[in-house]
Amino acid sequence: MLRVALGVRDLAGVRFAISPLWEVVASVRALRSPESFPAHQLWRDQVAPRLAGVDWRLLADLVPVPTVVIPGFVCPAPPAALPELETELTALVATPPDLVRAGLAELPPTRSPRLAALHDDPTTGLAHLASVIDDYAAVAIAPYWPRMRTLLEREIMVAAGRMAADGLRGLLDGIDRHVSWDDGTLRVDHLTRAGAVDLGGRGLVLVPSVFAGARVWSNLTERPAQPLLRYPAGAVGTLWERSVAPPSTALARVLGRTRAVLLHELAVPASTTELARRRGLSAGTVSHHLTALRDAGLVGTHRAGRFLLYARTGSGEALVDGAGPG
Repeated sequence: MLRVALGVRDLAGVRFAISPLWEVVASVRALRSPESFPAHQLWRDQVAPRLAGVDWRLLADLVPVPTVVIPGFVCPAPPAALPELETELTALVATPPDLVRAGLAELPPTRSPRLAALHDDPTTGLAHLASVIDDYAAVAIAPYWPRMRTLLEREIMVAAGRMAADGLRGLLDGIDRHVSWDDGTLRVDHLTRAGAVDLGGRGLVLVPSVFAGARVWSNLTERPAQPLLRYPAGAVGTLWERSVAPPSTALARVLGRTRAVLLHELAVPASTTELARRRGLSAGTVSHHLTALRDAGLVGTHRAGRFLLYARTGSGEALVDGAGPG
């Protein structure tokens, strides 16, 4: 059990953030240990074949299974409430070599030549790691990111509502079943850490996560890193499922029925061929309508190996949500 003393300055510095880099890193566990992440099985079934052409071995080496620790330098505290992955990768590449070597020392013993190279030359190794993460994310995370971000933003809104109703104590006491607040001390039922921690006025970043799994993850003891607590968001299993409900009739009146149906189908990323098969349309017809939706900023394209996938953008997610049920 971690007992975290939160002073006035720490409480004043509590903030929320979403981290695409953390989701990339944490998703590796769902791929390598699927039995531990049943809620993500549909995602894994879609993503694993597309990763066949991506060399992500260095990233896998940094996330051992079973996962006891993930080196802190791999996914530091997000610098803003909703940073772009590129922003977090820039911070990763700038990690001082001594912090890289200290993080690698926490991993279980391994003969990985990739980790040895990262240890010997952190500057070159971090640049390569950033490239590996970027390639992996383009296949495994980017097509799903608008939906993931929407879910995580809703999680933060729920937490903010709890704080408005019950104060900061109500927020911290109810954020996760492994976290509790009592008499000025935040208690974290951590898998691998125990003891007393004083944040020293550095504040606390709360990060809801899609791929956290069943436990909280924290980086509260490593200085000078900003303390953070990652906790599982709710209803993550719904992210990967196609809705069986019909598309909104109101949306169909605005976009036309075929485009509304295709936008509705893209709750889960799909190729032109797959959409044509699902809806009984020709590939040319589907491509024509997807081009119109893309030009309007409602869908985007993502290269996943040899596949070109279409997925809703944030604007597309908002439009579908705002239109209501069918």
